[in-house]
Amino acid sequence: MSHPEDEDPAALFRAAIGEVTPLRKAVAPPPAAPRPKPRARMAEQDEQEARGEFARLLRDSSPLEAGDTASYRRDNLPPRMFQRLKRGQYSVQDELDLHGATVAQAEALVRQFLVEAHAHEYGCVRIIHGKGLQSDGGAPVLKNLVDRLLRLRNDVLAFHSAPAGQGGTGAVLVLLANR
Repeated sequence: MSHPEDEDPAALFRAAIGEVTPLRKAVAPPPAAPRPKPRARMAEQDEQEARGEFARLLRDSSPLEAGDTASYRRDNLPPRMFQRLKRGQYSVQDELDLHGATVAQAEALVRQFLVEAHAHEYGCVRIIHGKGLQSDGGAPVLKNLVDRLLRLRNDVLAFHSAPAGQGGTGAVLVLLANR
């Protein structure tokens, strides 16, 4: 004859184990306030130093005038490639027009534009800054900003004012390095 407790597997298990003492329930710590998002302090410091150096460059160097040609070439770029850039013989893969932008907006736009150009692996881009004929104080503000900003970037191999048919002294063709 079988006992009813022999039939229930849970009852058999409890009988085999015997007396048990339950464990104390762990008290959950009170929910902590969410931690603040970490800041990239070194990157912020580098950015601030670069902005300070950029502002110093703008103050210390003689500004370009409206009809002046903006031109720069890294030493490691072959002169022949620079000549091709000056003649406008590279295909422009993207362009940025800064007409109507403030200095702060233009700086942010140029930085973002160059980041995106690298993401798309563009080799040559055009930045239209305008001739600066309507600038206060006579010197073209955006033209000088673009000139100084491009000189400081490691990813810029060379730049030169565009040929007359592509914007002349109101635009620059920029040759970018591969990453």
